[in-house]
Amino acid sequence: MRRKDREVTDLEVIGRIIGDCKVFRLGMFDGRRPYVVPLSFGFDLRDGVLELYCHSAPEGRKIEILRRNPEVCFEMDCGHKLIEATAACGYGFAYASVIGEGTVGFIDTPGEKLRALLRIMEHQTGRADFSIPDAALRGVLVFRVAAGSFTVKQRLLPPGS
Repeated sequence: MRRKDREVTDLEVIGRIIGDCKVFRLGMFDGRRPYVVPLSFGFDLRDGVLELYCHSAPEGRKIEILRRNPEVCFEMDCGHKLIEATAACGYGFAYASVIGEGTVGFIDTPGEKLRALLRIMEHQTGRADFSIPDAALRGVLVFRVAAGSFTVKQRLLPPGS
């Protein structure tokens, strides 16, 4: 990371930043060119290990690519706020971002699928009290991105902004 002054290493702060992000971009490679899709997600961050959970239709371009090549990269960002200045080159942006790479694994067992879907719902809504019918569990594809590595960066607003 070039800007070490913006690097975030505190796991509590990292968890808050990821919690504030509601969409992440999943980058994959189809053998010829990159393909990126925005996805809603849920996550677990335990002892510095990050897992992202996603749901999808059981088929489509994204799933075909992931079945052939489960190696992915991802990006998410939040906390966007323009930092104004008097001169154009003095402007900037406050933000927080997470960038990483990992491997996709498909979740097949009903219990694990349910847990992942509930993590998604909790992250997106703040609620953990959903029930998901068996038919819905069978009809959705769920996968996990196990982050092999990731970095977190944050630029805060200047004091008094």
